[in-house]
Amino acid sequence: MASDDDDNERTENRIDIDGDAAGPVIAGNHNLVVDAQHGSTVTVLMQGQRPRPKRHDRVRLLPRRQGVPLGRDADLESIASALRDGSTVQLWGPPGVGKSALLRHAAHTLTGERDEMLFLDAARREPEDLAQDMFEACYEAGGYAPSRTDLCRLMAGIEMTVYVDNAEYTAEQLRTLMDAAPDAKFVFAGRESSLLGTDGTARRLHGIGRAAAMELLARELGRPVTDAAEQATAAALWETASGMPLLLLRAAAVARLDPSGEAVLPKPGRVEALLPPLFDRLDGPSLRALHLLATLDDAELAPVHIGALSETSDPSSLCEGLAELGLAQETERGYRVETDVVPALRGLGGLQPYSLERLCTYFAQWATQPTTNAAQVADHARALEVVAELAEQSGRADLAVQVVRAASPALARSLRFGVWGRLLDQGLPAAQRADDRQAQAYFRHEQGIRKFLTGNRAVAAVLLAEAAVLWRQLGDTQGVDAASAAQQHVPQQAPPSDGSSTVSPQTDGSAPDVSGSSGADPTPVQDVSSSGVDPTSAQSAAPPGVDPTSAHVASSPAPDLTSAQSATTPGTGMPVDPGTAASHVVGAPPPGSVDISSALASSGTGTGAGAASTGALAALKVIAVIAALVIGVVAIDQNQDSTDRSTDTPAVGITSPDTESDDPDPVYTNPADTGIDETEPAETGLAGVWWSSEGGGIEFVEAGPGTYTATAKDVCGNAVTVEFTGSGDTYTSTDPVYDMDGGSCGRILGEVLTTITINPDGNTAEVTKEMTSAIEDNVECYTCTPSTWTRA
Repeated sequence: MASDDDDNERTENRIDIDGDAAGPVIAGNHNLVVDAQHGSTVTVLMQGQRPRPKRHDRVRLLPRRQGVPLGRDADLESIASALRDGSTVQLWGPPGVGKSALLRHAAHTLTGERDEMLFLDAARREPEDLAQDMFEACYEAGGYAPSRTDLCRLMAGIEMTVYVDNAEYTAEQLRTLMDAAPDAKFVFAGRESSLLGTDGTARRLHGIGRAAAMELLARELGRPVTDAAEQATAAALWETASGMPLLLLRAAAVARLDPSGEAVLPKPGRVEALLPPLFDRLDGPSLRALHLLATLDDAELAPVHIGALSETSDPSSLCEGLAELGLAQETERGYRVETDVVPALRGLGGLQPYSLERLCTYFAQWATQPTTNAAQVADHARALEVVAELAEQSGRADLAVQVVRAASPALARSLRFGVWGRLLDQGLPAAQRADDRQAQAYFRHEQGIRKFLTGNRAVAAVLLAEAAVLWRQLGDTQGVDAASAAQQHVPQQAPPSDGSSTVSPQTDGSAPDVSGSSGADPTPVQDVSSSGVDPTSAQSAAPPGVDPTSAHVASSPAPDLTSAQSATTPGTGMPVDPGTAASHVVGAPPPGSVDISSALASSGTGTGAGAASTGALAALKVIAVIAALVIGVVAIDQNQDSTDRSTDTPAVGITSPDTESDDPDPVYTNPADTGIDETEPAETGLAGVWWSSEGGGIEFVEAGPGTYTATAKDVCGNAVTVEFTGSGDTYTSTDPVYDMDGGSCGRILGEVLTTITINPDGNTAEVTKEMTSAIEDNVECYTCTPSTWTRA
């Protein structure tokens, strides 16, 4: 519970949705009113209105009961032993090995009557969104998403066990989730091992033993396997299937559906080809439902939607039947198709066509119905995402815009900022391709609001400024007012010197050029992606034989319309408390990257760009070891025709700070000049001086628990303090990427996440950089080169 003193110390914030909002929604310390038509506005609550969540008496959210997994006694005891010791457990193994079944069984059998426990499904969901799930399970939240600081405070002392299925997370993402509930115990299940030894125990699941396999086949057949010949076939099936429960279940299903009625087990050699005979034995409604799930690929769908779209009268029973045949998975929200079913259906002649327009219209209308709540839309966000992807792949960007635009207000209301960000990032490029300027303004506006909510105020300032210009061009005064109101709470962007709009009136999807420094960003926060690229030096991919330094943008290959998914870059983030660190970006391409001067010169900006790059490489090598400050050469696809991109696509990059300027913190160029006593004991964490093999170093100072800072100048000439946060051996920082076309500090193009992972020896570290977001479409990295640091 929050104290009155806390209420008097800072202003609290909330989100309200105009129109179909069910009530106020509070997000950390940011007060916003979200409008589905004209974009969100920022208002400030009076002091003393801080939410006071009420703790539930007990948390006990068990998963649906499924069949008892056979042959898993030893694995179950291993989980129980680890939990008794207070250790985190990660179950990992290939699809079909039985991870989910064991995890669900453990949740039911290892939890005492008075124990607190929570079961979550992490499929296609960001850790920050799951952290909000945990909070809402423990508290009567009343539509409240606490900041990171408040979340940790509120969750401290809650000793529950959290079971997380489909947790395809990196070690850092697992730690993010565990840090959100510091006193909880976790059991994760996923395909790969990613849990570090210092965080817990990763246990690989193998196939079940022979005796368990015989019992499973007998259970699924509904009779014992006693005949000697059948026992030999069953044993051979077990061996061929490597004890994989899913394959054995399907073998029994093929026998059970044998048209002759004899229930003969299939031959062992056919264990990898069990799907076609199962497809052949499905009735029409079941096959239509299966094709619908396969069209939506890895998305889960509630039975009510399956019934409506496949025109099935009893979708629940039908889907249960598909799960019993090993063709679909039952989840907490509905059903999703098994991983290998999609390629199998395509290999047999392709998926039965579903009208793309019908799918998009159905989900768009459903998402905006008054009876559809925000949580339901968030639960189906992956389905919405896949449908929008299919629309874009089919050349119907307008339908993708329709879906994303309809879902955005509800996703904001759900307080699941990760999935909201993913859909917004999908909507803007679609709006540009559809030449929908009103949607472009809306998506830029909402992206800015989301960035503001998650603490990335420098980027939020740019996006809101661009949205304001677009709203003004459209004559939408309410949109202009909304963007202007929100801009009062973010670093101000310098307007164009001539007072004119920096957004091209043409429909090429280009953004306005907001020049100048973004100002201080008072809320350093990770808004990270599990899959991103690093803008330490980036441009759109060039075709074979083309010099990648030339700012040429390759034409994208024709999309594969047989695929129901494309790579996505999930956006994450949660509300944050205001901090004091500045927006910080400085640096250059890592050693060994493409010559920066050639890319700058290709923009055709003349002496400005050329002069900026003259003699830059030597100085930049020195500063490149400041990993969080590294930015580079970026080329943006402005949606020109592919025939003239090589000459019309501008190149943008960075210049280095003057190495002779009075830098607040010296950049070391020679270990001998540092005066460091090599006999001193090694520093812990990041504290101390680190050297790059390419020359140069940087000193980190411990600023607090798990927080380290370094001081330098950014590309705009401002003195900034870089802040890395983390624990154990992993530390991260998220920073803006600037457009340096013409040799001066320009608009922010996106963000780069720098991750420093200290090796077990404690004296070396691996440094990686990822581009986690971009405000333009088709920005790709071409020098994402990892580096190694050595402690001085």
